[in-house]
Amino acid sequence: MAVNFVAELKWRGMLHDVMPGTEEHLLKGMQSAYVGIDPTANSLHIGHLVGVMMLRHFQLAGHKPFALVGGATGMIGDPSGKSSERNLLDETTLRLNQEALKEQLSRFLDFESDADNAAELVNNYDWMKDFSFLDFIRDVGKHITVNYMMAKDSVKKRLSSDAAEGMSFTEFTYQLVQGYDFLYLYQHHNCTLQMGGSDQWGNITTGTELIRRIGKGKGFALTCPLITKADGSKFGKSEEGNVWLDAHRTSPYKFYQYWLNTSDEDAEKYIKIFTFLSKEAIEHLVREHREVPHQRNLQKKLAEEITVMVHSKEALENALMASAILFGKTTSEQLKKLDEATFLEVFDGVPQAEISRNEVEEGLDMIGALSAKTQFLASNGEARRELKQNSISVNKEKVNEQFVIKTSDLINEKYVLLQRGKKNYYVLVVN
Repeated sequence: MAVNFVAELKWRGMLHDVMPGTEEHLLKGMQSAYVGIDPTANSLHIGHLVGVMMLRHFQLAGHKPFALVGGATGMIGDPSGKSSERNLLDETTLRLNQEALKEQLSRFLDFESDADNAAELVNNYDWMKDFSFLDFIRDVGKHITVNYMMAKDSVKKRLSSDAAEGMSFTEFTYQLVQGYDFLYLYQHHNCTLQMGGSDQWGNITTGTELIRRIGKGKGFALTCPLITKADGSKFGKSEEGNVWLDAHRTSPYKFYQYWLNTSDEDAEKYIKIFTFLSKEAIEHLVREHREVPHQRNLQKKLAEEITVMVHSKEALENALMASAILFGKTTSEQLKKLDEATFLEVFDGVPQAEISRNEVEEGLDMIGALSAKTQFLASNGEARRELKQNSISVNKEKVNEQFVIKTSDLINEKYVLLQRGKKNYYVLVVN
């Protein structure tokens, strides 16, 4: 192998536990590994990204990655780190979610090429849906003792927690079902490695045990650390909830802002995990950043790289333009290039007033726009004073009392941005 996959994860801070012999096994030639992904939504969020990045590094190292969509396990609920069971999904929803997830994964993994290590997407619902309960407990359940299952940290934590409802039999069997996935992929796809978050170690090693006992073979396990934030708050969450990879759920602008606002300490960690920049490039960036931390160059590079990777170069440019509108100098023309969704997000919470289209078509004078029609400013007199003092802008460009707002000034055919000074904004909505 040209790249030592385990060594690559190690320097990037992406290695938590690894079963002895895994590194040597991977250096023998092309191997196959999988990561499980919960399909309970039609989009990945950034909490999934570490597993996806591991699969991408695995493919770059010449190995074959499998993304396993947990259609069956998603119906059960994993006790690891959870306090309650998941909702059941119907098959139609699962299939729609699966297709949406594959489209997102294809930005990271090569599914289409003729290469031996082209990625594959599998769904454990396909091999679990016809597996009867009696067959499962006979062919799989008898090989793993209850003592072995009870010894797992995820089970012990759940049973000793204060949750009044305890742990259902359904959830207790989760590790057996996940373990069987590994056995199935080992037997049908020669998959010898399962990867996941550190909270999955118990479930993964149950799979290696089934491979040893039923498959008479050797399976390997590798986990990455659970990503945390330096301030103790949960990684991947914003005020609105999860930070999604779907642009309709989390806009590229908000996605970009999430990474831009990371702390210095987190940025040094995240740039190794969430970009494919080389070790040398990252070390150079970190040194540079420590000299002038106030310029936030590390955060900017992190936000740029990951926004392009998840969305596109155009989405990044749009996010940069949107950021410049609030925090830097921009022009009326740039403002008009913003799509409506991004414009509304940038000015979310800014006071608004509705103006009829007729008034704009006839030409809306500045006193009307600032006071008489909107109450942006308290009085016509105040509006005149501010205009004389050159502190009023329309669509980020200074105007005087003679200026008239016309339809050619509309952003997205519907909005006009008024501004007094640097920070006081007001949006006219033209209907």
